[in-house]
Amino acid sequence: MILVLALVAFTMIMLVLEWIRADMVALLVVVVIGLTGLIPSDRVFNGFAGNAVIAIIAIMIMGAGLDRAGVLSLTANFVMRMARGMESRLGVVINSVTSLFSAVIPSQALAALMIPVISRLSARTGVPISRLLLPMAFCILTATNTTLIANSPLIILNDLIASANNNLPPGAHTIPKFGLFSVTPIGLALAVLGVTFFYFFTRRLLPEREDDRLKVTPGRTESYFADTYGIVGDTAELTVTAESPLVGMSIGEVEQLREAPLILAIKSGNDSRMAPPVDQVIWVGSVLGVLGPREQLAQFANNQLCRLSPRMRQLGELFNPTRAGISEAVIPPSSRFIKQTIGALRLRKRYGISVLAVHRGDQVLRDDVRGISLRPGDTLVLHSSWRELAQATEDKDLVVVTDIPKEEQRPGKIWHAVGFFLLAKGLALFTNLDLSVAMMTGAIGMLLTGVLNMDEAYKAINWKTIFVTACLIPLGWSMDATGTAAWLAQEVLVYLGHAAPWILQLALAILTLLFSQVMSNVGATVMMVPIAISVAVATGGNPSAYALIVAVSSSNTFLISSGHPALMMVAGPGGYRGKDFLRVGVPLTLAVLLVTMVMINLMFH
Repeated sequence: MILVLALVAFTMIMLVLEWIRADMVALLVVVVIGLTGLIPSDRVFNGFAGNAVIAIIAIMIMGAGLDRAGVLSLTANFVMRMARGMESRLGVVINSVTSLFSAVIPSQALAALMIPVISRLSARTGVPISRLLLPMAFCILTATNTTLIANSPLIILNDLIASANNNLPPGAHTIPKFGLFSVTPIGLALAVLGVTFFYFFTRRLLPEREDDRLKVTPGRTESYFADTYGIVGDTAELTVTAESPLVGMSIGEVEQLREAPLILAIKSGNDSRMAPPVDQVIWVGSVLGVLGPREQLAQFANNQLCRLSPRMRQLGELFNPTRAGISEAVIPPSSRFIKQTIGALRLRKRYGISVLAVHRGDQVLRDDVRGISLRPGDTLVLHSSWRELAQATEDKDLVVVTDIPKEEQRPGKIWHAVGFFLLAKGLALFTNLDLSVAMMTGAIGMLLTGVLNMDEAYKAINWKTIFVTACLIPLGWSMDATGTAAWLAQEVLVYLGHAAPWILQLALAILTLLFSQVMSNVGATVMMVPIAISVAVATGGNPSAYALIVAVSSSNTFLISSGHPALMMVAGPGGYRGKDFLRVGVPLTLAVLLVTMVMINLMFH
């Protein structure tokens, strides 16, 4: 028990402080569990083969298939028709549609899919994106408990219940597992709460500020990037003459020169490319595609003995707006780019992408961009071709905010995608198949019919989420097997043993939501569900109700932007500050807590 408590404390501290990556922490914990024999060695890695993990993998694949088939594009058009340009109606339709998708698509994946859709709708209607993104992200979290297949804490709930059943005291009733729609009444109530809350309070809680960056609509427009990031000027061509001191210099050296413009493209001989790497050498006759104020470009060309042409004669095809332009992308919490400098990532050489600026909190960083170390939630301003940007985002290390032309959409496969998705849900609902088998049936159907290929399916899986989930499940098992959960429950009852059942439930819910603000909701669920079940058994309560209160409360993470990946992803594009999350999150947290308690007690009365 001491060892288990030490592992729990270590896990919590590491997930909060982030000294070690979350997936590495989880893997370290499961290895220690195996080495110390807390659970039998043949069960240590059973989390990877558990129903929860396989179901999550299948759901991620199906979510990518729905996006690839163009379901989200059709959604944007539907929202536009329903909203008819009215801001109040637009918010309701967006939040309602988002809530609907949130019942079947994991929250982080859905946020990544919806951000470009919201950007497009904001650009078309003129409604500030700050009025749309935060309500959308919060509605994802309020509606994610509508079914058992979109929220990781609910998916792993049955595995934790199965472990608890193996360690119940003699004579205790076995805790039944939850079905696909067992939680739907609670989820629907919370979804309606989210949509209604923002219908009445969006204008009051998210007022339009005087900050210029929030008054401009994101899009590929010069005014937006000039007002938001200070990226001003025109594109032009600089032809390097034989007398120019630039001859023999690298791109990186030129960019260090005083008053140097942004170098976005180069043509040497017959070869031309976007985002030339810093080590590419400039020769006589090289043509540079540059961006900057006209006076600065003229002065630079004069000092460096280059010919300046305001018309894009030789690089015009590269700068065609249908092929390339400026865009914004967010660094998601699962990105491999986190804690790496932009220079070390070599985005120009690997992907043909130039980073023009970084937006972080209230700061816009433009000086020495190559030396900036990236953090979750950073917004990058990029210049690239749309094709190369689409390829760069395939690995999910970047989430593009700007609505850009997409390739490889397969609208002809939309009925295959929808059909197999509905088949998977039908199998889960109307048969006795495990959730993992039902969901994987839909995923393999999409693969066989060409909605996705295997490489795209691999890229659709967030392996960090899979490892964290699979490796933390044994921690929950060890809490049951060693009696740690029962001991902690007894300690809770020392102080609250004579309290009413609803006070015990409220205490568990508040503890869970507080843990979830600072660590993963999966980690909070794994630690709190065994304790909740033990408290219920000791006090004669319904273990299913207590376990469900914990699982649902783990999504009640509205107070800080780092509380959930979906919130971190919208903080930058929406220009939100910490006080915005508190202003909206505090009343919504209390409302969600109240509805959760009432609905679960009505269901299990």
